[in-house]
Amino acid sequence: MAIQVTRKDSNEANENIIRRFNRKVLQSGVLSEAKTSLRFQKPISKIERRKKAIVRDQRKEEKANKARLGLR
Repeated sequence: MAIQVTRKDSNEANENIIRRFNRKVLQSGVLSEAKTSLRFQKPISKIERRKKAIVRDQRKEEKANKARLGLR
């Protein structure tokens, strides 16, 4: 990742500097790389995914049954 350096011109307003900096950061793709690294999940097999989905559905069903019976 490259560091973006923005220098102020002699008569340039602060808003213009911020706008220019933001545009450079967006064009470099630094933010999108950081966001994708935050959401990274290890790849799991289809079988494991199905097992987790089954367990999730069972828990949801148990919770709904308890709600119907008035239990916690």
